[in-house]
Amino acid sequence: MMKSRGRLGVTMAASVVTLLGLSATAAAQEKVLNLYTARHYQTDESLYNNFTRQTGIKINRIEGQEDPLLERIRNEGANSPADVFITVDIGRLWRAQQAGVFAPVKSKVLESRIPANYRDPNGEWFGFSARARVIAYNKAAVKPGDIARYEDLADPKWKGKVCTRSSGHVYNLSLVSSLIAHDGEAKTEAWARGVAGNLARAPKGGDTDQLKAVAAGECDVAISNTYYIARLLKSTKPEDKAVADKLGVVWPNQSSQGVHMNISGGGMLRHAPNKEAAVKFLEYLASDEAQAYFADGNNEWPVVPSVKIANPALEALGTFKADKINVAELGKYQSEAQKLVDKAGYR
Repeated sequence: MMKSRGRLGVTMAASVVTLLGLSATAAAQEKVLNLYTARHYQTDESLYNNFTRQTGIKINRIEGQEDPLLERIRNEGANSPADVFITVDIGRLWRAQQAGVFAPVKSKVLESRIPANYRDPNGEWFGFSARARVIAYNKAAVKPGDIARYEDLADPKWKGKVCTRSSGHVYNLSLVSSLIAHDGEAKTEAWARGVAGNLARAPKGGDTDQLKAVAAGECDVAISNTYYIARLLKSTKPEDKAVADKLGVVWPNQSSQGVHMNISGGGMLRHAPNKEAAVKFLEYLASDEAQAYFADGNNEWPVVPSVKIANPALEALGTFKADKINVAELGKYQSEAQKLVDKAGYR
């Protein structure tokens, strides 16, 4: 009897070891993607879940602010578990590229679907959604046609009537970079001085704060990314609807280069341990499903031209001519833009 128990114990122990070995093997074979993302939109959750459902690749996600995440990637170096870094605005993508954290990706899918002006020529980063920076105005104080260009914001007629967030915010630095690219540094510096002299108040808050200030009559015009306006249009809150009802939208520079466009995008990291999964994820973000989701879920425009959207708020903003400059150019001018606005006294 004792001998039988001994055999049973040995058999059970062997079974446990076998099961543990199988579990370890399964864990080792589990397909994963380690994502560092500076996008803080709850609507992106479905995007990640759909990718996992389609590919079986589990996403381990770390969210954070742009600069701390980039610094973390740099500090982790070759030991970093991160496969993909996603962030918003070309200025931040440019900084990440200059820090040397991205690895080039060769993908026929990405090269064929994403327009050249929304991706790095060397394949280190790709734009997956687009946003336009427009001029919003108070319909009770401004008539359509009173303002048509970014350059008009410096006209003395708008003295004490302009609201913006800080000029040092990356959204505005990228706009200033686009003006440098099109108008040159001297004209853009003069523009920045004019805007600083026309401010209704010291720059503060985010884009939504500027829109609310326009609706409240604190200023007549403001600069904002379009998705902030779309959120107000789609909101079920009475106070948001009241703000949206008072706003008109100008698509600037339609008779010249077109409205300034920016991107949210990312790339595969240089020390990515799961490179195959990283490429699959980037290609998924360029798929019709993901592109439509950026538009319908978060009020951004798809970068893939053929993708159709079903977002009444975006449709209500109307059609527009977009600036076709390669957004990489806007990254190159970030440092000059910061120096220029500081020199002009536009804070």
